[in-house]
Amino acid sequence: MTALMPANWRKSSRSGQRTSCVEVGRVADGAAVRDTKDRSAGYFTTTDTQWTAFIDAVKSNRFD
Repeated sequence: MTALMPANWRKSSRSGQRTSCVEVGRVADGAAVRDTKDRSAGYFTTTDTQWTAFIDAVKSNRFD
């Protein structure tokens, strides 16, 4: 796996068969995120530190 090529794309099991979701893939030092409605539009990447901070904020309801 290289930093430029995300691997192991997945979406939440809670999204079911919906297509308006995001998928997360692994990159060497973080995560890549893309829209399931338009995968050809590309993706953005985060560092491991940024991704961890984002997940912690979601889990602590910071965005509610």
